[in-house]
Amino acid sequence: MSSKTATPAERAAELRRILDYHLYRYHVLDDPEVSDAEYDRLFDELVALEEANPDLVTPDSPTQRAGAEPSAEFAKSEHLSPMGSLEKVTDENGLRKWADDVRKRLDSDEPVAYVTEPKIDGSAVSLVYENGAFVRGATRGDGIRGEDVSPNLRTIGAIPLRMQLAEGEVPSSVLEVRGEIYLPLSGFRALNERLAAEGKKTAPNPRNAAAGSLRQKNPQITASRPLSIWVHGLGHREGVDFEGHFEALEWLRSRGFRTNPFAGRHESIEEVAEVCREWERRRVELDYEIDGIVIKVDSLAQQRRLGSLHQRPRWARAYKWAPLTAQTKLLNIHIRVGRTGNLNPWAQLEPVEVGGVTISTATLHNEEDINRKDIRKGDLVIVQRAGDVIPQIVGPAGPHKRGTKRFRMPAKCPLCEAEVVKPEGEAMHRCPNRACPSRGLETLIHWVMAAMDIEGVGEQFVRGFWKEGLLRSMPDLYRITAEQLREYEGFGEISAAKAVDAIQRSKEQPFLRVLYGLNIPQVGWVTAQNLARHFGSVDRLISASQEEIQEVEGIGPDRAEAIAEWFSDEENRRLVEELRDLGLTFEAGEAERPVEGPLTGKTYVITGTLERWSREEARAALEAKGAKVGDSVSKKTAGLVVGEEPGSKLEKAKRVGVELLDEKAFERLIA
Repeated sequence: MSSKTATPAERAAELRRILDYHLYRYHVLDDPEVSDAEYDRLFDELVALEEANPDLVTPDSPTQRAGAEPSAEFAKSEHLSPMGSLEKVTDENGLRKWADDVRKRLDSDEPVAYVTEPKIDGSAVSLVYENGAFVRGATRGDGIRGEDVSPNLRTIGAIPLRMQLAEGEVPSSVLEVRGEIYLPLSGFRALNERLAAEGKKTAPNPRNAAAGSLRQKNPQITASRPLSIWVHGLGHREGVDFEGHFEALEWLRSRGFRTNPFAGRHESIEEVAEVCREWERRRVELDYEIDGIVIKVDSLAQQRRLGSLHQRPRWARAYKWAPLTAQTKLLNIHIRVGRTGNLNPWAQLEPVEVGGVTISTATLHNEEDINRKDIRKGDLVIVQRAGDVIPQIVGPAGPHKRGTKRFRMPAKCPLCEAEVVKPEGEAMHRCPNRACPSRGLETLIHWVMAAMDIEGVGEQFVRGFWKEGLLRSMPDLYRITAEQLREYEGFGEISAAKAVDAIQRSKEQPFLRVLYGLNIPQVGWVTAQNLARHFGSVDRLISASQEEIQEVEGIGPDRAEAIAEWFSDEENRRLVEELRDLGLTFEAGEAERPVEGPLTGKTYVITGTLERWSREEARAALEAKGAKVGDSVSKKTAGLVVGEEPGSKLEKAKRVGVELLDEKAFERLIA
């Protein structure tokens, strides 16, 4: 039917159908067919039609998602069937005991299949549909009655206001759908940034943010927050029945509801245990928080026979992992001066167990981040271990104690008392004194551990001999003798000889490692590699102009200027000559020159820890096939190699559509 010949009522009905279909494609299938602009055009057309013809407005119209007036209070709503809570197990032994109990209660040799789903850390809700249309929804409450938050639920685009029915299908007269409202991690961060910019209190975690957003008195505030839902089952239903829970999930998905794509059906409890182990490792890959796996007996007939006890079903369990967040006291905020002069704040915490690890310190990025989160010395804070190995403070766990003050970066360097500077446009404060003791110490630690990878010579070694005055620069390291080491506690004849031998063998490390270790501003591993390949020797690099340095891949004007300035400094040149005289490598070898291969022209990035490969081995394997290895993800990245505990690169890769490669896929690629 043409929109030009259709009546307003016919066109409005057609627009509602089209918009519902595109919402289903976007929220449920994650496969939109039209652009946001085209969706908005259709939506605006429906708005105009309904404004001109108010009698055409229906409760399930997409235009009614955020149209309700603010509520003074939430009315109580009784669930059509109780919303029970789940008993939990915390290890595989408990999981198998439950499976044994299920078999005993069934008192039969019949097979038992299970369904697993990620346990979403959000806010449970019940949605009631009558004749296919959403009529009301409520929070879980006490399991019998919850709060009626229907106007707020209507604002969530992932909740269908009308079910998608098969052709000729008669909708269920009453259907109660159960799900979990959640806030994606990306949306949570964006929300907190916005709240902080508006001078409002930030949310401590996504779960609290989701619950708070759902219970806003004004539905338009709820509509402004990127809430979503995973539907995980049915409560009361009339006119529709199923043999199994997994069948019900598939039916719900086909009717327009978002069911989790990682739900699966399994024939044995051993398969279930493997799923629980796998997702404990992989949970950091998701853009939403999960705290375990929900396991249900699949057969609904078996569920009925097993029954419940005190509203807790005997046919389901929640396999919960050790939490990745905990509360503890922030004892102090310390400052560490890094090798480039940056003042890096870090938190001293009252020891607390997080995710099975005892945490006593946490990273604090910079002054702006600390004050955006509004965390203060003496606060009770929320500590998190998620995608990052180093724990972070999410925010305060409650109101500030009386007398606490907002954090301020010191005006003077805590080590050399030079006036601290904060360059315009940068987030970090910096000590400008190149002779600052900590900068020299951190540079040495970086040299022996990251750049030269000297076996048996680590941070403790460097700090100890720095304190003794034996080490003050990189050349000092290569002048240490076994006789000198034997004078210090912990070194015998063999250990002293091994340490000196390892130091001397590091002279064989390639040019790019030496460049990386020199502490040149803005020169990381990838930039050092590109410089070594482009110039081939330190002499050519020293004589290069800023413009010539800027021709190197990945180097812009600011970085080129910093590199040129470093090599123009007489003190730095003397350091280079001294290291060269001591036998270190300042010319590129054959291995540092570009390789032609099947991956030539493609760039890959690595994040997290691989089981069978070190980061450098993986990098070398990719480069041996002609690939470039970058340190940041963009749309041009061919693939992201993902190990355990990946960082923020994983989230960006998902956002821009970069291919993700686990360790097996990486090995297939380089083979």
